[in-house]
Amino acid sequence: MMSRWRGVWALLVLGAFGAALCLGGCRQKGGYPLSQSSFLLNTFVSVTVYDSDNFWAADARKALEGSLELCSQYEQLLSKTIEGSDIYRLNHRKEGERRVKVDPKTAEVIQKGLEYGERSGGKMDITIEPLSTLWNFTREDPHVPERQEIEERLPMVDYRKVQVKGNEIIFENDDTRLDLGAIAKGFIADQMKEYLVEEGVTSAVINLGGNVLCIGKMPDGEPFRIGLRRPFGDYEETVGVVDVEGLSVVSSGVYERCFEEDGVNYHHLLDPQTGYPWQNGLIQVTIISEESVDGDGLSTACFGLGLEDGVKLLDSMNGVCGIFMTEDGQLHFSQGAEAFLEPASQDGP
Repeated sequence: MMSRWRGVWALLVLGAFGAALCLGGCRQKGGYPLSQSSFLLNTFVSVTVYDSDNFWAADARKALEGSLELCSQYEQLLSKTIEGSDIYRLNHRKEGERRVKVDPKTAEVIQKGLEYGERSGGKMDITIEPLSTLWNFTREDPHVPERQEIEERLPMVDYRKVQVKGNEIIFENDDTRLDLGAIAKGFIADQMKEYLVEEGVTSAVINLGGNVLCIGKMPDGEPFRIGLRRPFGDYEETVGVVDVEGLSVVSSGVYERCFEEDGVNYHHLLDPQTGYPWQNGLIQVTIISEESVDGDGLSTACFGLGLEDGVKLLDSMNGVCGIFMTEDGQLHFSQGAEAFLEPASQDGP
């Protein structure tokens, strides 16, 4: 048996990633661009500020640092592994404790997760924790669980057994546990964007381990260029570039958190009905939306729904669209998505 961990970011911010290089033609005013990163949410989080209403870059630097601190605060609320977080408390509640009060923001993101559970018919399910913990794709040597273990935990997964009333989370039974990994990063990115805009930032990129959210556009008026990584390709190899202004770009794929065992690739996108990774012909779904929480939830929901039903869901909604990649490498689009994409040349990204 061979087991190998693989984990990559689905999106590249071309010209703005890592060293915060400016795209051709953009001006550098008063010390801009400014960039800072930190390891949060079990990934590398980076924020790059290109322009601000503040005259002094030092003021924008404080806003940048404040946004990362805000991200850390939300991690303390929404992480399932940090003792004392709201999600940790919910998952470790006493037997018979069915009603638990949480921070209003925690209640808000849980409610959003339940809404996407409903929209997707349970294909995206925030009560997946009993299964996601069993697979544990983040450990050094993950492996395929025993079938009996999976079958024992399947009845624990059902988003319909959770309700939100005000700041109180209500559980139907004792076995239900939450994992917000499919929606928390998007929610946090939106909060960071709101904070930065309030602090006067007019041009920036927030990158939460591949969940990308833009503020405005580049200072020279050009859109931000977000590269869609080629699944299992080299780090900078892309299938195309998405040009966006003030929008979110989020991808989910079979290559993000995965391992290989006995020649089979097992990825972290689990089917709540079977307990095993989805095998439906898709390898990547990218969502373009105004709010990153929608992109996060929909990328998982649409992956689970599959190509046909995923496109139907997006076409039924306003302000969102998606790019789907199938196992044969072909790209498929919901209404409006193709207009954002500049395909990569065959010679490279």
